[in-house]
Amino acid sequence: MVYVLAKDGTPLMPTSRHGKVRHLLNEEKAVVVRRTPFTIRLLYETPGRTQPVSLGVDAGAVHVGLSACTDRKELFSAECELRTDVNQNLEQRRRLRRSRRTRKTRYRKPRFLNRTHGHNKPEKKLAPSVKERCDCHVTLVRKVMRILPVTSITIEMAPFDTQKLKARLAKKNAPKGTGYQHGEAEGYDNVKAYVKWRDGGKCRICGSHTDLQVHHRLQRKDGGSNRPDNLICVCGKCHRAFHAGLMDEKTTKLMLPGKAPKALSSAAFMGIMRWAVWDGLKTLGLPLHMSFGYITAEQRKKFHVSKSHRADARCVSGHGDVPPVNECFQIRKVRCHNRQIHRLTVQKGGVRRNNQAPYEVKGFRLFDKVELAGCAGFVFGRRADGRFAVRTLSGVKLNENSPSRKLRLLEPARHYLIERRRPLLSEASLGVPAAK
Repeated sequence: MVYVLAKDGTPLMPTSRHGKVRHLLNEEKAVVVRRTPFTIRLLYETPGRTQPVSLGVDAGAVHVGLSACTDRKELFSAECELRTDVNQNLEQRRRLRRSRRTRKTRYRKPRFLNRTHGHNKPEKKLAPSVKERCDCHVTLVRKVMRILPVTSITIEMAPFDTQKLKARLAKKNAPKGTGYQHGEAEGYDNVKAYVKWRDGGKCRICGSHTDLQVHHRLQRKDGGSNRPDNLICVCGKCHRAFHAGLMDEKTTKLMLPGKAPKALSSAAFMGIMRWAVWDGLKTLGLPLHMSFGYITAEQRKKFHVSKSHRADARCVSGHGDVPPVNECFQIRKVRCHNRQIHRLTVQKGGVRRNNQAPYEVKGFRLFDKVELAGCAGFVFGRRADGRFAVRTLSGVKLNENSPSRKLRLLEPARHYLIERRRPLLSEASLGVPAAK
C-alpha cells in the first residue's frame, strides 16, 4: 500500500498500483515523502476525490491498536508500544538531584513551596507517566490523519473495576453493593496493623518478634500496590537483606502461598487517562465516537477475527467484516532526551565517566534506521570508535559490533520507530468474508 498526498499536502486515497507509482517517480511527477509507511506527494494538481475513512483506536496503557478502514477494505493497520520507563526515569532524576544538592549546596535550606502542590496545583493535572501515554494516543492519530483522509474516529473506552479484577485473580466472588466498602483490613487501624496480625506478629523468614516491618512482594516501582496480599511481615534484618539482593522468594520458601499478586497498574492507568485521551481527540475537529469492550468482543465472534490489538481496532472502527491489509506496522515510542551527564560509579582517581556518547558517530545517530547485510534495523547503541548495535523492534540482534562502513542510512532518527511487518497468519483463513 502506497499512501498519496496532494500537491498541497492534503491526504488522498492510497493506491496499490505500484507500477503507476514507479512511473510517477521516474517522470518526476511525484516525490517520496517518507519511506515507512511509504508515502509520496504529487507534483501536479488533482481533483482530490476521497472516500469516507473510519479510524478505530484500541486504547491501552502499554499497547495501542490503530486501524483505518473504508466500507470495502482496510487501508492502514498498526500496533504501537508505549513507554513504561517514565516512572523509573523520574525516580532516578530525583535521586541524582538530591545527591547533588547534598554534595554541592548543603548550606541551602530545603524548599517545598516552589512546586505545584496544594492550592497551587492546577486543575486536571496529570502525572507525567499518564500524560506521556495520553499525548502518545493523540500523536498517533495525528500521524494517521497526515497520510489518510480520515472522516471519523472511534475509540474504545474501557473502564476497569479493580475490585472485581482483584477478586477474579483471587478466585473469589465479585463484590456487590456495600461489599466495596468492606475490605480485607476492615476493623484495623491500617493495612500495616492487619498484615502484622495476619502473620502472627513475627517475621515470615526468621520468626523474630522484634523490629517488625512490612515488605512489598512486588515493588511499587514494578507496579505493586499496598494491598494486603502484596505485603508480608519481616524483621529489619531480613528486610535489608531483601533489598540488598541477598534473599528472594525462591530461596526463602517461607512466603505466603502462591505467587506475588499481579499488578493492576494498567487498569488504574486506563481509569485515569480515558477521559484525558477523549478530550485530546476532541481537539482534532473530527466526529468522535465511543465504543466499549463488549461491543468489540461481539464483533470478533461475529466475523471470526483473531485476538490482537490491530484486529480489535478494526472491529472498533465498525468494519470488522472487511478483509485486512496484507501488511501492518509495528511502532515503538522511544525516549527523546537523556540529560544525565555522568555515570554514578566513580573510576580510579576520582574520575566520573561520561554517560553520554557523542551525538553523532561516523554520520549515524541513535535510533537511525539503517540497512545491514540486506536487513533493516535500528541503531540501539553507538560507540565512539565507530561500532554500532543494530536490532529490530522485535528484539532480534542483527549485529552488536557492526562497523559504520557496513551500514547504510535509510531514515533519520525519530521519536516513533516504525517497522513494516507482514501478519503471520492471514485472517482471511479464519473466516473473514471477502470484500464487498
